[in-house]
Amino acid sequence: MRPILLQGHERSLTQIKYNRDGDLLFSCSKDHVINVWYTHNGERLGTYDGHNGTVWTVDVDSESRFFVSGSADNQLRLWNVATGKCLYTWEFPTAVKRVAFSEDDKQVVCITEQRMGYQCTIRVFNISRNGDGSKQSKEPAHIFNPIGSKATVCAFTSQPSIIFTGHESGKVALFNFKTGEEVDSNERAHSDVVTDLQMSPDKTYCITSSKDKSARIHDTKTLDVIKTFTTETPLNSAAIAPNKPYVLLGGGQEAMSVTTTSLRQGKFETRFWHKVFEEEVGRVKGHFGPINTIAVHPKGNSYASGGRMVLYEYIISMNRTSKRSLTVICR
Repeated sequence: MRPILLQGHERSLTQIKYNRDGDLLFSCSKDHVINVWYTHNGERLGTYDGHNGTVWTVDVDSESRFFVSGSADNQLRLWNVATGKCLYTWEFPTAVKRVAFSEDDKQVVCITEQRMGYQCTIRVFNISRNGDGSKQSKEPAHIFNPIGSKATVCAFTSQPSIIFTGHESGKVALFNFKTGEEVDSNERAHSDVVTDLQMSPDKTYCITSSKDKSARIHDTKTLDVIKTFTTETPLNSAAIAPNKPYVLLGGGQEAMSVTTTSLRQGKFETRFWHKVFEEEVGRVKGHFGPINTIAVHPKGNSYASGGRMVLYEYIISMNRTSKRSLTVICR
């Protein structure tokens, strides 16, 4: 049997995201397109057209009513999931690199790029859920510039008014987005750029990946490093498997070197590590280039990975005889 191959992009994927129910999977790419797929059979449900640059990031609310996207065309867009209609567009001086909904769906945080004389900026918008959602405030509710190294990823935490950020220098930090104050930081969380950040279901801990060839689990209140997973390849994405003792890591050699590198040397497998014992328990092949993004189904029974134009979905199961063994079924 083979994995479900979801073909709907013409360039490299940048981020994929399951909705809370796990029946939909959103994908965005450098081809300016956002797609949504049924997860049970890989059928493409629809396409969201409107961006004029690489779509770097997407997130969907808990009701699967709205989702947001950020792009290299310097826009943050709010969409209606069901109709595909763009409800509102925010314009910025530079590209939007990361977006995320708050737990209550009432706010969205976004990071804009440091470029052309503009500083890296974090903005938090209040999202009106009245009517069809097309009447939004143009101005952010909160705005600030992170201290020092520019932020690359961010997410809301379980603490009121606190967001978790990862930075180009490898630092992770907590910011009070109402005041712009850096509440706490760990300058040595990673030694290179933080490439991905994904929260646990209860947001008490999170996992980050980095170009320093490691992924780490952090306490989101203290920033203590709880677990470390070290590989021999730069990592682009890391995800936590809910209800299962695994974390999933993906990356590989840079795309510019792929043409002269064999599949095995490029390290293009999805790596499964035991979350508690910090042991690698398995790898799954499939991609012929670096894995750019990984997402795990909210129930932990499947995962998806995106690379160069290709998106795969797999089923995950555990061997009942051993808590350290893994079975991945390519459906």
